[in-house]
Amino acid sequence: MPERNGMLKLGMVGGGKDAFIGAVHRSAARLDGEFQLVAGAFSSTPEKAIESGRELGVTETRNYPSWEDMLERERRLPADERLDAVSVVTPNHMHYPVSRAFVDAGFNVICDKPLVHTSQQADDLASIVRARGTVFAVTYNYTGYPMVRQARCMVQQGLLGDIRKVIVEYNQDWLANRAEAEGLKQAEWRTDPTRSGIAGAVGDIGSHAENLVSTITGLTLSHICADITTFVNGRLLDDDANVLLRFTSGAKGVLVASQISAGEENDLRIRIYGTRAGLTWIQENPNYLYYKPIGEPEQIYKRGHSYLCPEAKAAQRIPPGHPEAFLEAFANIYRAVAVEIRARQEGREPSPEESDFPSIEAGVRGVRFIESVIASAKSSEKWSAVR
Repeated sequence: MPERNGMLKLGMVGGGKDAFIGAVHRSAARLDGEFQLVAGAFSSTPEKAIESGRELGVTETRNYPSWEDMLERERRLPADERLDAVSVVTPNHMHYPVSRAFVDAGFNVICDKPLVHTSQQADDLASIVRARGTVFAVTYNYTGYPMVRQARCMVQQGLLGDIRKVIVEYNQDWLANRAEAEGLKQAEWRTDPTRSGIAGAVGDIGSHAENLVSTITGLTLSHICADITTFVNGRLLDDDANVLLRFTSGAKGVLVASQISAGEENDLRIRIYGTRAGLTWIQENPNYLYYKPIGEPEQIYKRGHSYLCPEAKAAQRIPPGHPEAFLEAFANIYRAVAVEIRARQEGREPSPEESDFPSIEAGVRGVRFIESVIASAKSSEKWSAVR
């Protein structure tokens, strides 16, 4: 694959054959013409890694059998030839060693969520990012939706008043049966504690729910009361979680993360209630935001219109009435990372709406949330403090 002038050079670790999320990352990275995939170590198995790279059109000289080989050879290239960013789309257990090694070598990194397995790893990785001064993004992709950013703006503008209550749900049914025993690769590693970590549904989709609350409301968790369950016999990790939330502001909340909810596909939704109004956003119908002021008619904000805030308008590509959804939201993360990388290369500061992506701090917070939920579920105390 010949390199194109002007595009940032992207390498990928993981995400090879049969990997759903790898294909999503590649589509998102190239949607705006900012990145070109030029290198990769696409599997933990050298033969599969090379085969995947060939199918993706990566040149033989940058099609690596392992991420260690990729790191060693890429770091020896001249500055104008080496990768501008590395995308880490491995199972969770490899996020930390791969990300840390590339950051320590001075590479910008885009890492899938959850960030790492433990808060100790998260803190260490964050300290390395700060020390090296690299760009680091965590792909909480739902923050890339224009109407999520509109909701954040409306909360910041005080249109809801003081936030009193937040209800966030993420319901799926793809693990309602023991799919991991039927050879489904995505289920196998997500239900394996050695690869997924200490949590199942809590880590996989509960982390998205937590991030959506934090992104839109800006609230900080103080305490939680968690009830997690493994409904499917033989499964080693949770597949359902119900969590009560308390925030430092005094607001209260409820978080549900379930992968055994029969009939649900990807039902992520959030409701926010303040002293003046409420907001509702539903991921399966993402181009609409419902604003409900007390004593007034409900208002529907629609993607693509000029009345939206600058951050929302910066995240949209096409006119009203043409749906934008998952891939475009994911691509907004990559586009914002590209803006940040180019700005640093040119020695300038990008505008906030241009460089709007979940940072290493969001990833650290997500890891601490996962640990807190699991600890609360095991505790005999009704309420557990959140770090």
